[in-house]
Formats: sequence, C-alpha cells, structure tokens
Amino acid sequence: MRSRCLVVSLASLWYRQSFFTYAMVGFALFTTHNSHALAEGTFTLTSASFRAGDTVDAAQVFNQDDCKGGNRSPQLTWRDAPPGTRSFAVTMFDQDAPGRGWWHWAVIGIPAKVDSLPENASSSGFLKKLGAAEARNDFDTDGYGGPCPPPGKPHRYIITVYALSTADLRLAQGRPALMFDHEISTTALGSARIVVNYGR
Repeated sequence: MRSRCLVVSLASLWYRQSFFTYAMVGFALFTTHNSHALAEGTFTLTSASFRAGDTVDAAQVFNQDDCKGGNRSPQLTWRDAPPGTRSFAVTMFDQDAPGRGWWHWAVIGIPAKVDSLPENASSSGFLKKLGAAEARNDFDTDGYGGPCPPPGKPHRYIITVYALSTADLRLAQGRPALMFDHEISTTALGSARIVVNYGR
C-alpha cells in the first residue's frame, strides 16, 4: 500500500513539474511575441523641423519684440496610433516658463486619416482646410506662437500629438489653450511627444 502511494505521489509530482515547465515555455513565447508586436506598434512622433533634444531653428521662433523668427509651426509626422482613434490633437507647451507654464499651440479636430502636418500648417490655412480648430495661445493670438523665452537658461518645449476617441470636442477656434488641453485629456487614447530646447 505504501509503495502504491509513493508511485502515485511521484507520478503526481512529475505531472505538476511537466505542466509548470510547459506553462513557463508557453508564457515565454507569448511574452516574446507580444513584446515584439508592441515594439512595432508604438505611437511615435517625428519632425523634419527638428529632432528630440535639439535646439529650435529660427524658422519656428516667435516674431515679436526681441524675438526675431519665422513663427512657422513645425512639420510633424506620427505613426501607429492606437486602435479606435477618431481624430488627433497637437499641443506645444513650455514647461519652464514661470507659473503654470506657457501655451504656444493647441489644435483639435485633425481627421484620423491624417498622419502629418506640413511646416507652417497654422498660418498657411492647411489646418483650417482640414476642419481643425486652433486655440488662443498665451501670446493672446490664435494658432501657433513660437518660442520666445526671457534671456537666460534655455527652456524646454514639449510638442505632443494626441490620439482621441472622438472627432468632435465642440471647441471653437480661439478658445483658451488651457481649455483645449482639458478637453483633450478627457478623450485621449494615447500620445507621443518630442521635447526641444530654445534660449536667448
């Protein structure tokens, strides 16, 4: 009887160890496969106007008072947006400005079929033709307002493209950028960003 119980126990132990081994192999294969899939599908943002960590060119700098630039919104391209994306939004924010920071640009209503914006999309009328709406920035103008920090340490500018779950945020042209940002955050499925620098 004792020998029979020992045989049963050993068989049970072998079964559990075999099951554990196969389960671990299966999990490893699943993880490897899905990690590769996630790597291929990462929501990304690039720009022909600058690269992440670079200094903003004069073409994108604000053109007023001591700042002498082209005030052209940057070229942007994005890829691999999350499933269910109905539209895109774009913002540009100076996180180093005193107080709550400084809004340079906010756009909503970019159709889901669009995956890039040309340089100067803000002033050229390109965004308007798409049916997009631009917020009033902290320079108190509608559309893009480029970097123009006070003299001193360079500031960091965050350009973000958001994939949204809706195509209609019901925000009119010229509403404050902070309001745009709030509405964007409530429907964002994912985002991709570039951080660039500029100082005087």
